[in-house]
Amino acid sequence: MTALRVLVADDEKLARARLFRLLGAIEGVVVAGECDRGDAVRKAVQQGGIDVLLLDIEMPGLTGIEALRLLPEPRPYVIFCTAHAEYAVSAFEVGAVDYLLKPVEAGRLQIAIERARRIVHAAKTDAPRPAARRLAIETREGVLLLDPAEIAFAELDGALVTIAAGGRRVLTVLSLAALEERLPADTFVRVHRRALLNLEHVSLLEPTPSGGYLARMKDGQAVEVSRQAARELRRALGITRGTGSDED
Repeated sequence: MTALRVLVADDEKLARARLFRLLGAIEGVVVAGECDRGDAVRKAVQQGGIDVLLLDIEMPGLTGIEALRLLPEPRPYVIFCTAHAEYAVSAFEVGAVDYLLKPVEAGRLQIAIERARRIVHAAKTDAPRPAARRLAIETREGVLLLDPAEIAFAELDGALVTIAAGGRRVLTVLSLAALEERLPADTFVRVHRRALLNLEHVSLLEPTPSGGYLARMKDGQAVEVSRQAARELRRALGITRGTGSDED
């Protein structure tokens, strides 16, 4: 088993010590470093060799969410460890793998670490995305195997991602960012911070007053396309003027 290298970022020394102790009890995990400020996280990650980041939210310098937004791709998989439940939605919006409340419990941390381990392993061993045939989607009920071509779209719904595929809607514990990494880049596009869209399922791009679109699926469902994503989509599709919206 290849060791999972974990960086711990928390401004509280006792909190870091607790995480070190809990991580030490999990097989195949190496603590690769620590940070006590949000603005030190990026520098630590840029040094390389970090698979997973355990990240507090309220820290000096930058909050954990601000620090995560500044990390370049590819970035470590992030598990937030915080005393504040109210940031959960924002955390998943920026691509967190999991969200743990302090005091972090050993069993709950191990579940989060093993989830991150599976994602890291899949990212390292998967075949090139266009050649993918079956996609393993982790749900609370088990692992669902889907043909990527079946997926019409995926949306962040509360703290979890909903996948629309084959006429059904499935909740997954995967983040939207992790799901995007596993899907073919030639057909799936990020059309909103909360939505991922399969262009093969779109029948109509309906302009909205905001300058974006409402993407109508072949089955009648609709997905919002943000103003910025609409501009990029028009360029990708060779549309030189925005229909019903401002010109690019």
